[in-house]
Amino acid sequence: MVSSRRSIADASTLTGWFKSSYSGGNQGECLEVAGGHTTVPVRDSKTPTGPTLTFSSQGWSQFVAAVKHDEFTA
Repeated sequence: MVSSRRSIADASTLTGWFKSSYSGGNQGECLEVAGGHTTVPVRDSKTPTGPTLTFSSQGWSQFVAAVKHDEFTA
């Protein structure tokens, strides 16, 4: 169901969703990622049937590395 577009209208059509182990608490402000797809779908955990963004594997890896290295400023 993942297309060449950068989004998917209904995230519930995909399987394999998980939250980061760092997503503690019940605030509901988490992103979920679905594994096992040709692209990396990402959704807001508060709206599991809402839209997703999709990233290339390389793009997602670069984003995660940048977060880990605190490369973003407020």
